[in-house]
Amino acid sequence: MSTKLANPAPLGLMGFGMTTILLNIHNAGFFPIDSMILAMGIFYGGLSQVIVGTMCFKRGDTFGTTAFTSYGLFWLTLVGLIVMPYMGLPASPASFMGWYLLLWGVFTGFMFIGSLCYPVAKQVVFGSLTILFFLLAARDFTGSELIGTIAGFEGIFCGASAIYFAMAQVINNEYGRTVLPIGEKKAPQVATQEIAA
Repeated sequence: MSTKLANPAPLGLMGFGMTTILLNIHNAGFFPIDSMILAMGIFYGGLSQVIVGTMCFKRGDTFGTTAFTSYGLFWLTLVGLIVMPYMGLPASPASFMGWYLLLWGVFTGFMFIGSLCYPVAKQVVFGSLTILFFLLAARDFTGSELIGTIAGFEGIFCGASAIYFAMAQVINNEYGRTVLPIGEKKAPQVATQEIAA
């Protein structure tokens, strides 16, 4: 008897999307960072994505394993960077945080290239996330509040795109048809030649 494995991606996308929106509501200047954002970063954005990455590994999904595990650990390290200075460890200077965010932007840029083989909705998530990391890096390198605010609004869009992609997969699967379009990639048609005998 075969056991069908559930698609873990919507869970990871929801953890990523909701946490990203909440953090970027802060980045856009609406609220100060607080325990709610940190808790979401540890549990829904962090641990849930690591779990989803492990589930993708079980399914033989290299892209999903790399993406969800990496971004889950990103959230955990980000929370650590925010909390550890309150535990007596020296805080990272803004310019060094810029390098941290820049490296995540480079990684995400490569993941965006990989996402071009997938539906448009996934491309939007990774494309907007790449832009977000580069904007946040630019904010920390320059100290510009304006760039930080722009990054906040762009991050809200990025998180919303992840939530849409997650819910589209859930709803489309439940109804057995496309309710929320995701821009499915069509399989290439292979031209065949008839060979005369």
